[in-house]
Amino acid sequence: MWLVSVQLPELSFALPGRVAVAAALSGLGGIFAISGMIAFRNAMTTFNPMRPGAASALVTSGAYRLSRNPMYAGLLLTLGGWSVFLSHTLAFLFLPAFVAYMNRFQISPEEKALSSKFGEEFAAYTQRVRRWL
Repeated sequence: MWLVSVQLPELSFALPGRVAVAAALSGLGGIFAISGMIAFRNAMTTFNPMRPGAASALVTSGAYRLSRNPMYAGLLLTLGGWSVFLSHTLAFLFLPAFVAYMNRFQISPEEKALSSKFGEEFAAYTQRVRRWL
């Protein structure tokens, strides 16, 4: 995002209050992501995204009542804050690209592993709670 904004400065634009909005989005994203990590720690399960099959519990409390992926949603909010701070047209295009990439290469494999491990409990959870927000 930063590199694109530096390489193509003509696509930057003025955004009133950008620093405050960026700080708010990034702060909210950080809080949301950390609350997801705390919920995993409280459930004494792994939050290593490379080993979803190692999960010892299906976490559905705390931030996981609002999102099945609060850590990723928090990162998205933080990236949104960074986009606002940069105030660059192309920087905002990285946000849907991030969502598409995470859905395909991280979340889908995690959900397959969790479905295999937790079955109907996970299926019911996916019906109650949205993937992102």
